Amino acid sequence: MPAATQTGQREAAQDEVQALAERVAAIGRRIGLPYIAASADISSPRPLIDRAGRPLAETTFSWVDPNLRYWEDPGFALRAAIIQACRVCAEPFYLGAGRLSSWRHCPALEAVNEQEDYDGFGVAAAIAVPCHLPGGVIGAVVWATPDPELPVAEVFARHAGELLGLALIFLSSYRDCSTRARLECPPRLTPREIQCLKWAALGKTDAEMALIMDISLPTVRFHITNAARKLAVSGRSQALYRAAMLGYIGAAAGPARA
Repeated sequence: MPAATQTGQREAAQDEVQALAERVAAIGRRIGLPYIAASADISSPRPLIDRAGRPLAETTFSWVDPNLRYWEDPGFALRAAIIQACRVCAEPFYLGAGRLSSWRHCPALEAVNEQEDYDGFGVAAAIAVPCHLPGGVIGAVVWATPDPELPVAEVFARHAGELLGLALIFLSSYRDCSTRARLECPPRLTPREIQCLKWAALGKTDAEMALIMDISLPTVRFHITNAARKLAVSGRSQALYRAAMLGYIGAAAGPARA
């Protein structure tokens, strides 16, 4: 593809991200939650930036406490209870009356409520949308207000679906526009390779897998090595990590049948 075409496409993508950021800010003002915190990756201290490299938190979004420059604080995500909840909940939820709730009973949120204190940062009510993106990345958009009188449960009931769609499109577009994103097509693993990786994730040795699967030890090692090669990593631990990121293995799934 010609360089000029690539540049034009990248500029168009950046314009789209900026337009989406402005929509995020606009809907917050419309529903009474005008203060916004957003992250494309809560594991990273890098802030969302515009085309000129300026943080969106300075140019498009604002926060309850103007002196709290959370995007410059690498430890903010570890201290903010709402962000902690985004690690275990994949649905929108809201903060009201000092508790996190969603549109259904959510055991993960109840567990967070038992351990976390939501006082601080000047937030009386908020709606948070976690975005669990490809590659094991978790992003989040939080709309907030210092007004304790806002009927946040009613606002959530009316607008949670709209906020979910907007946040997901916004952060997905930002990720695709980022030069750090890995946008390759995922490799295809065979059922036997996946089976070996799942047993390995359960802590089985090559010899144990050979007995369980009734195949030879060299065959087990071949499948593990071949899977690692396809995943473009070296070593069993990296192969397991990459396979989990791509959804080939998971904590809730048992060993695959060949």
